[in-house]
Amino acid sequence: MQARALSVSDLNEYVRRSLAADPMLQDVTLRGEISNFKRHTSGHLYFSLKDENSRIACVMFRQYAQMLRFYPQDGMMVLLSGSVGLYTASGSYQFYGQAMQKDGVGALYEKFLALRDKLQKEGLFDAARKKPLPLLPRAVGVVTSATGAVISDILTVTRRRFENMPVILRPSLVQGEGAAEDLKSGLFEIAALDNVDVIIIGRGGGSLEDLWAFNDEALVRAIAACEKPVISAVGHETDITLADFAADMRAPTPSAAAELAVPIKKDLKDRVDATLQALHVDLQQKMTQNASRINELTGRLQNNNPVQRIALAISHQGALADRLRAAAVLGFQQLSAAAETALARLKYAGPALTLERGYTIALAGGHPVTRAKDAPEEMSILFLDGSVRVKKLDTTLNDKEKKS
Repeated sequence: MQARALSVSDLNEYVRRSLAADPMLQDVTLRGEISNFKRHTSGHLYFSLKDENSRIACVMFRQYAQMLRFYPQDGMMVLLSGSVGLYTASGSYQFYGQAMQKDGVGALYEKFLALRDKLQKEGLFDAARKKPLPLLPRAVGVVTSATGAVISDILTVTRRRFENMPVILRPSLVQGEGAAEDLKSGLFEIAALDNVDVIIIGRGGGSLEDLWAFNDEALVRAIAACEKPVISAVGHETDITLADFAADMRAPTPSAAAELAVPIKKDLKDRVDATLQALHVDLQQKMTQNASRINELTGRLQNNNPVQRIALAISHQGALADRLRAAAVLGFQQLSAAAETALARLKYAGPALTLERGYTIALAGGHPVTRAKDAPEEMSILFLDGSVRVKKLDTTLNDKEKKS
């Protein structure tokens, strides 16, 4: 026989009535820490209550919320009275609060807020004070409990990312009396190690009271003053301590802290290889460019080499000297030829040939006398072999001269 099919609404309504009819779920008081607190514009309050292991969604309607004598905030430990029910529209199980009061730890939370405000005003949490994490630490220092999941998670993540990365643990108390002082001493000791370049300090999750050692003022100041970068890994992602504010980096979990502190070896190697390849390509390009430039400069140097220029000048000078000698010889030959021509002409134009033919030349004062009428009283008669000095006795002119 087939069972009758129910609608989702019918099932949710049945569960709601069942919860409402259970006396164990009515008039219940829960102790827990407020998280994800929101005040709606309608006046209703929506939030969660949590402890170290679980959480439950809560709602406090306006008529109950307006009766509160304090303003609820995330991190407060409270006692919430009400009943368990089901919101049928979403099928979600939640707690309907009707009254709320601060738990004993509420005073501790107020102390937390007061110390936070004090240190913040001093600038202890300023971003400018934060130190960068090293790209590749020589070793990772860890201050936490020697037992438990925290150190195990850190080691697991570190070995996966960088198998031979040294992790140095300084075991410490993380809860209860003496924990804050032990954590501070551990921080000083691990920071003093020369090869430790980054420090993780933390513990697992818990209540505000469990985590209180990480709100200790002396420890918080020590974290802020540490010369080496500190990663805070306290509790779960929703847990906030003053150590988180003071640290150079806050990790939501210990595993995340290890991921922040330790690079992936393969990624780092790939980056180095890529950088080396880029440098090699750049070097090859520069070498090619420089070789081309050297060849160009060598050519220019050779063209402007003083030795070559001097040799060229000497060669040019030799050519000029040869040309000068050739020109001198040619000029001498031309002069010789001209002189011979001039001598020949002079010979033909001179008195020598006339004297050789038997003629004489009358000279007066070294100048030839060509006309009888111009003959002086005394003259020299030039012969081929000498001269005779004579005196004019008489002058006879030819008929032509007489007529003129």
